Amino acid sequence: MKYYVGKILVEVIIGDITKQEDLEAVVNAANKDLKPGGGVAGAIHNAAGPELYEACKPQAPIRVGEAIITLGYQLSNPYIIHTLGPVYGKDQPEDDCLAECYYNSLEVAKQHDVKSIGFPAISTGIFRFPKEEAAKVVAKVLNDYANKKDTIEHIRFVLHSEEDYKIYLSVIGDISN
Repeated sequence: MKYYVGKILVEVIIGDITKQEDLEAVVNAANKDLKPGGGVAGAIHNAAGPELYEACKPQAPIRVGEAIITLGYQLSNPYIIHTLGPVYGKDQPEDDCLAECYYNSLEVAKQHDVKSIGFPAISTGIFRFPKEEAAKVVAKVLNDYANKKDTIEHIRFVLHSEEDYKIYLSVIGDISN
């Protein structure tokens, strides 16, 4: 589904974050050491190849909410933006920490003149962030970011499940123009 939030084209799809060939950057829901792992981090590292971890090593560890950028290596995307989401119930305040992930990823993208970016649902897997609450954080970030000058032109939320898709559609649909 496609929406506009301000001047930003926002898409919500079910798909594979590593197969978003038309986007300049994808976001890795990373661990603090930027290592290959499970979930999104494992999929991105597997698809990008071993060069990705070598490029990540000198930039680790990262803190919750921080975002860094690397090349995409074997992915079709020129860039990968890595961010560490909050563990729900541990990293406080959770909503602010999660918002920082999105804001900082968008700022890093902007600094590298990236106009299109794909996000997974950060922290909603093993980090147990409630999906609806996470989607509301995303909506707030989108609303705030849509009013900035020189913004990203295209944001795609690449979700793993039908449940995530329906939640994001509902919440983002409520803020679209």
